[in-house]
Amino acid sequence: MRAWTWPAAGVALLAWGEWLNRRWSKTLVNDDRHGSKAVVVLGYRNPSDAINLVNRWRVRAGLRSVGADDGPDTVVVFSGGPVGSDIAEARLMAEHARSALRFGGRVLVEDRSRTTWENITHVIPLLADAQRIVIVSQPAHALKARAYLRRQRPDLAERLVRGEDYRLGEWTLLKPLLAAYGLWGLRGITAAERKL
Repeated sequence: MRAWTWPAAGVALLAWGEWLNRRWSKTLVNDDRHGSKAVVVLGYRNPSDAINLVNRWRVRAGLRSVGADDGPDTVVVFSGGPVGSDIAEARLMAEHARSALRFGGRVLVEDRSRTTWENITHVIPLLADAQRIVIVSQPAHALKARAYLRRQRPDLAERLVRGEDYRLGEWTLLKPLLAAYGLWGLRGITAAERKL
């Protein structure tokens, strides 16, 4: 095997991970527009009373999805129940947003969900007044949640816009693994559901 084969394969794998995560972040969303915004941040199984690395990243991605020109009617909704510990993921994320990241905007907490389907079911009442809806997680997980919103409330799904949960170069070394895991997680989402 030639000396350049392994490095080339590594570069191709990294590029594949970037491409697939970027593609997922742009699927089932509409062009952004003006109006009130709800940013839904989905939790990840938290095994202790301290917020884990994945949930800290999701909080940051959620807060950067709040634009500088978004008005005071913008709300960040943290969603996730006590799946891995006795404290709800949503409560840990909301506390991290307020105390560690000094977020002073409007925050709502949905702390009953134990699955992605339940995340969407329980946040729907909190989204009714939002003219724009953003769902933030790892790109494949966010796509799955957007597909679930289309199944449960297609009228609200028409308001979906892209968030800031994908950035070129962020998590690059893990993106091939995230892409492979994402493909597994999206196996219940049909090809038709992945298109507008």
